[in-house]
Amino acid sequence: MIFLLLPRPDEHLIRWGWPEDVWFHVDKVSSAHVYLRLGEGQTLDDVPMAVVEDAAQLVKANSIQGNKMNDVDVVYTMWANLHKTESMDVGQVGFHKQKEVRGRRVTL
Repeated sequence: MIFLLLPRPDEHLIRWGWPEDVWFHVDKVSSAHVYLRLGEGQTLDDVPMAVVEDAAQLVKANSIQGNKMNDVDVVYTMWANLHKTESMDVGQVGFHKQKEVRGRRVTL
């Protein structure tokens, strides 16, 4: 199941993910958030590349800046790897473990 959350200044979007959710976002620019809900026991390695590509295209298409660019990098990771502190700007997140973040280049 894929969820598309359009960009808006709502910190609750990050708080309410599930441990089996994969989070997608255009790297370094504002974009929608896409959550892919995995089945019980599944990992990132179980996600078909076609599904990763679909989710990456969704966040690119729903990014004001990203949809005007020929190429964008999309990052994705398990929801539990997202890190948010009060000192971060609205909509900004970091990662607990950078090595658990994967990327996908999306072209026109």
